Amino acid sequence: MSSRTSPIKIRRAVARDAKRLTRLVRGSGAYEGKFATAVAGYRVGPDYIEAHRAFVAVGADEHEGRVLGFYALVLAPPELDLLFVADEVQGRGIGRLLVAHMQSEARAAGLDRVKVVSHLPAEDFYHRVGAVRTGTAFANPPAVPWDRPEFEFRIPSD
Repeated sequence: MSSRTSPIKIRRAVARDAKRLTRLVRGSGAYEGKFATAVAGYRVGPDYIEAHRAFVAVGADEHEGRVLGFYALVLAPPELDLLFVADEVQGRGIGRLLVAHMQSEARAAGLDRVKVVSHLPAEDFYHRVGAVRTGTAFANPPAVPWDRPEFEFRIPSD
């Protein structure tokens, strides 16, 4: 990898992104081993993309058109439902960029806070990007047989 950071564009997800987003979720290293059951049959469908504010990060040069990460913001109730960055590009600030974009979308929609139920391996990430721990989402077997930390992003008005 070159030392310069490749430019990243964030665009609205469209129905034809559905298969790529599904592959990103199912292929996430954060869901290997005991966590695999949580995403085994998971699908990000075109209907989901149409219903929510879903945005993708794509590389503007050598990764042209390749989805490097994405998020989905649900407006009612306000929740960051999905946030994934491809394993091979983690650590380059893409997640931080997606969170900042999500916060501006939330602000534009008039939201003052956005909840997120974190996957355990992502807990440190949410702390680093300014989310505040608010509680625990308790296990929901068989799909999610473990407790998960709950966070909130407080969205300052302009």
